[in-house]
This record gives sequence, C-alpha cells and structure tokens, in this order.
Amino acid sequence: MRASLEIFDLDSGTTQVLLDTDRHVEAPNWSPDGSYLLVNADGGLFRVSLARPALVPVDTGRHLRLNNDHGISPTGWAIALSDKTDTGDKSCIYLMDTDGGAPVRVTDKVPSWYHGWSPDGATITYTCVRDGAFGIATLRLEDRRETLVVGGGGHYDGPDFTPDGRWIWFNSDRGGSMDLWRIRPDGRGAQQMTEGDRIEWFPHPSPDGAHVLYLSYPPGTENHPFGRQVELRLMPAGGGAPRILLALYGGQGTLNVPCWSPDSRRFAFVRYFEND
Repeated sequence: MRASLEIFDLDSGTTQVLLDTDRHVEAPNWSPDGSYLLVNADGGLFRVSLARPALVPVDTGRHLRLNNDHGISPTGWAIALSDKTDTGDKSCIYLMDTDGGAPVRVTDKVPSWYHGWSPDGATITYTCVRDGAFGIATLRLEDRRETLVVGGGGHYDGPDFTPDGRWIWFNSDRGGSMDLWRIRPDGRGAQQMTEGDRIEWFPHPSPDGAHVLYLSYPPGTENHPFGRQVELRLMPAGGGAPRILLALYGGQGTLNVPCWSPDSRRFAFVRYFEND
C-alpha cells in the first residue's frame, strides 16, 4: 500500500504532494511554527520538514506501540501521544518534549486516546472508555484532573477544541447515526451540527475559527475503517451546508488529528493507493 502525504490549499483548491512513500503513514499534525508535519508509522513518530521532505524519526524512548492519536501543543513545547507499551492493548496518553525523549504518562485511566489541545495549552481532550461506555474527557495538565465532558448511550470520538476554547467538537451516534456535534467544555449545551445519511468523523476547527474540516464516509459505513472512498468536507464553524473539497481513497489515517496550517489557509492529509 502506497501513501501520499499531501497539502490542500483552500485558496486555489489544489493539492501538493509533499511525500510519497511505501510506508503506512497516518494522521499528520502541522507544527505551530509551520515548518514541519508530524506523522506516525509502524508504531513510531516521524517529522517531515516542508523544506526538505523526508521521514525523520522522533525519539519516543521505549514507547514503540503508538497509534495515530498524537498532537503538538499550541506553543510547540510538547507532543501528546497515545501508546500501549505499558498497558497491554489499552491506549494511554503521554507527554514528551517536542525534540523527543522519555514520554511521561498523564492519564491514570485506560483506554484513553488523545485528540486535541485547548488553545492555552493547559488542557487536552480525548476519547475514553469509562465504566464500559465511550465518552469525551478533558485533562487539566497542572493537576492531572480528568473530567468526563459527555458519555454513555453511544459512541463518542474525535474531540477537538475551537480556537477560542468555548466549544469541543466531536463525532457521535448519540442521535441515531454518526454525526458531528459540539459541546461546552463543562458539558453543557450539546448541539448536533450535521445530519443526513453520510457517516461523519473527526471534526477539526480551523485556527482562525472560520471553518470545520472533517472526514465523510458513504452511508452505511461502520466505525471509521481504512481503505474506503471518502470525502474531505468543510463547513462553516457556526454550522450550515458543507462543501466537498476532495474525494479520495483513505479513511482511518487520513485525517484523525488536528491538521491545519497555523494560518488556516492549508491543511495536511494522507491519501492511499492500492498496490498494482
């Protein structure tokens, strides 16, 4: 399976191939300084410079069972990553220095899958399973205090803060089908933001607060599988009709984590190709 790490330009509506590889890379983040992308592959993390694109390994110590839920803090001081080296098959969230090194565990409870930082860098939000039910949680890094924002009665995934910190977007089937929702960080005011027969996942508000980018599967798709014909869609941050930006072969790994450029003019994603 060949993977193409690409950048979509909103102004021109065109894509640029940054890196073409036979490795199964996933889930690009854009660094706060705009100079590189962070991706995962084969249980590890890699940095890809925009100036000289190549997969450069990031030292994660003995933690080599990472999945595609990772992200760089707003000021660039740390990386949050999800790994199961010490927890069997249950994902746990760690923080580490951006330059690499020994990750430090921050979530006591498992499973926990990182998905987003608050704009002030003081809190992370993530998907979790607590008491047998999926939910969206936040963790205040200062005291490692977990708060369950919403949960129970369905699947919850893909939380990401708005740039003003007033909302957390996520996807859930709590309304009967997998749609996009938003909720206040204190758990109040849940609002369904999409509806229809498409299966919607992984909403990412743009840094300028204007748009929400997300991954859209065909009707009837279960979960968020890899290897499907999907669409990248853009909708106004306040809700409204979405715009189809691109149709491609992808799914899991294409758009799992925050992927916007700092100036909100571009975003990164992964396209896949079946081997001939």
